[in-house]
Amino acid sequence: MSDPIDTAEATAPQDWFAPEAATFGDRLAAARDAAGMDQRALARRLGVKLRTVESWENDVSEPRANKLQMVAGVLNVSIRWLLTGEGEGGLAGPVSEAELAADAREVLNDLRQIRTEMGRLSDRMGLLEKRLRQIVREAL
Repeated sequence: MSDPIDTAEATAPQDWFAPEAATFGDRLAAARDAAGMDQRALARRLGVKLRTVESWENDVSEPRANKLQMVAGVLNVSIRWLLTGEGEGGLAGPVSEAELAADAREVLNDLRQIRTEMGRLSDRMGLLEKRLRQIVREAL
């Protein structure tokens, strides 16, 4: 039996680049791809090393304000969208669900259910860790 929250979530439109769905690096890579550039081309346009762009896309580091402004300009997206996934001047995301084949929608729904279950398990794990710390503290 399906949980009503799971069903609502499965039918709700997905904001692919929202803060809870994507990182700065994810948005940067998507904007770079949409602009038809590889990492090396973006690095060259920004005057940075390839390793720097790789670090940004892997969320190891983020650009300073002046480079962030350049990135947004070169990729034709807003700074706000790059940082948060919100606001105008960003990407819409991949194909809409209406364009997906039935099999792809089924897989997408399964993935969303797994994500919901993982969230619940993560919350439960946090509570158990807290309980274990308390037991250990009392035993000492």
